[in-house]
Amino acid sequence: MMRTFFKRYWKRHLWLLADLALLGLFVLLRSRTGVMNRFTGMVSSPLRQAAGRLCFCVGFSVAEVLCVLLVLAAAGYLCWSVFTIVRGRGHRAVRTYEALLGLACGALTLGVIFCWFWGADYYTDSFQDRSGIHARPVAEEDLLRVTVYFAQQTALTADAVERDEHGVFAVPREEILLESPHAYDVLEQTFPFLDFADTGVKPVRLSRVMSMLDFTGVYCPYTGEPNVNMDSPSCMLPATAAHEMAHQRGYASEQECNFLGILASTTCGHPAYAYSGWLTGYIYLSNALYRVDRDLYWEIRHGLPDTVEADLAANTAYWDRFRDTVVQKASNHVYDGMLKAYGQENGIQSYGTVVDLLVAYYREML
Repeated sequence: MMRTFFKRYWKRHLWLLADLALLGLFVLLRSRTGVMNRFTGMVSSPLRQAAGRLCFCVGFSVAEVLCVLLVLAAAGYLCWSVFTIVRGRGHRAVRTYEALLGLACGALTLGVIFCWFWGADYYTDSFQDRSGIHARPVAEEDLLRVTVYFAQQTALTADAVERDEHGVFAVPREEILLESPHAYDVLEQTFPFLDFADTGVKPVRLSRVMSMLDFTGVYCPYTGEPNVNMDSPSCMLPATAAHEMAHQRGYASEQECNFLGILASTTCGHPAYAYSGWLTGYIYLSNALYRVDRDLYWEIRHGLPDTVEADLAANTAYWDRFRDTVVQKASNHVYDGMLKAYGQENGIQSYGTVVDLLVAYYREML
């Protein structure tokens, strides 16, 4: 009877074994940087780039459409499975096994593709390896010096952007998206290995859902598209776009992509990107300074012009609406687990390491 049972489902069992074999191979090889470099350079990166160019033939986010379809398909599969199990009197155990086997095969296939076509990038040469700029322990005086510099640059660029009647950043989001393909033009001259044929970022229509999940942007390795939240405060949008485009270049580390997003934004020459980059960097640096010396933090903060304060207040007010919700906590927990699974030991806290990179880079220039 067991032979007949497994013979009936041999294709699904073979599918499952293939998924497990590929997953096991990834776990076995991921620590071999040379292998991962060759695989990403010759296979996964070119395929992601080709997918990205294809998807940019349409004006909407293909990744967003696929996410919606995946949710609908999962809901439909669940309903169908429950229906067949209930109707299968006398065969409910078999029907349940069928449903779980199909679910496992589908989920594992998506996971295996994710591992090989994005997870592998966590184990390749990093930006720090290629550039020679390394995050080091930060001395308080260096942190203070770089934070003051970013505050000054933020203040200097604040008046170069459009603002509404309340003094809040009001550069049209469409203009920011149109400028995104040029965000790395200057930085690529400093770091030639960042060269990439940029097509820009994609706006997400369900951006409020992204905010509920605590995301300002996301790179989709399945489609090769960098996607951005169009509902959150626009003062952060240029730096977010540059961050997601750093992922598109094959850098998986969030801390490095934060650094690259800030660096690209502040050097590209576009006023909105420059201001967003300096502001984003100031937020990271000042938050780190706050933990070290609150008095110094407030001394710098009180020296910012009203326009910058207006943007900081608007950004805080927006995200306060979603703070500590069940959805946000669940999303952060899942994402934190994913980062740790790929060797990012600090999980979501790894975002804070961008401070070390900023200080390491700018203290040599000041």
